[in-house]
Amino acid sequence: MSQTPLEGIRACVFDAYGTLFDYASAAARCRDVLGDKFERLTALWREKQLQYTWLRALQARHADFWQVTGDALDFAMETLGIADPALRERLMRLYLSLDAFPEVPDMLRRLKAAGLKTAILSNGSPRMLSAAVENAKIADLLDAVLSVEDVGVYKPHPRVYGLAAEQLGIEPAAISYQSSNAWDAYAASAFGMRVVWCNRYGQRPERLPGKPDREIRSLAELPALVGA
Repeated sequence: MSQTPLEGIRACVFDAYGTLFDYASAAARCRDVLGDKFERLTALWREKQLQYTWLRALQARHADFWQVTGDALDFAMETLGIADPALRERLMRLYLSLDAFPEVPDMLRRLKAAGLKTAILSNGSPRMLSAAVENAKIADLLDAVLSVEDVGVYKPHPRVYGLAAEQLGIEPAAISYQSSNAWDAYAASAFGMRVVWCNRYGQRPERLPGKPDREIRSLAELPALVGA
């Protein structure tokens, strides 16, 4: 895939979980209790979290991401035979203070210095996103933090991507959208955004509408692709 810079980009919009914030960090901080189950819990928790967003969207039975995250954790813990209410409470609390990936603050500073608008567009509820942004100390580097709660449906519904264009006042073709989730990257491309797929996890290309314009392994590579 070409790594030549994208032209005409006026804003960079980011997915949150897995892209800016490391969703695995919650379970990783509980290794003292989880032991060798922490990786399996992380994977199953994330898998069910995403499944529940898609299934709720299809059923038109929306619940915010905090509830979905808790429901997914309950499923994962029961599947792995973990019956520990105190651990559940600890894991949910830790999800409000996930680690940002190390390159994130400097990357955002470079984008802002170049005059680009920056925003988060996430399934996360406003409370969850506010907590994550505050914990990462990046609030002053973002022009907007947008939640799907404003449209009442989860990604990859087109209304979600339209929210970013509407709130920023920038046409989709002038927005570079970054996600570590391949399905999310492809959906944003199909909507009309330019897309840089941050393929942190070595995923294979999807067979879905849309196609990322660029592929990177770390957001540290992004500024050079958008002229920053």
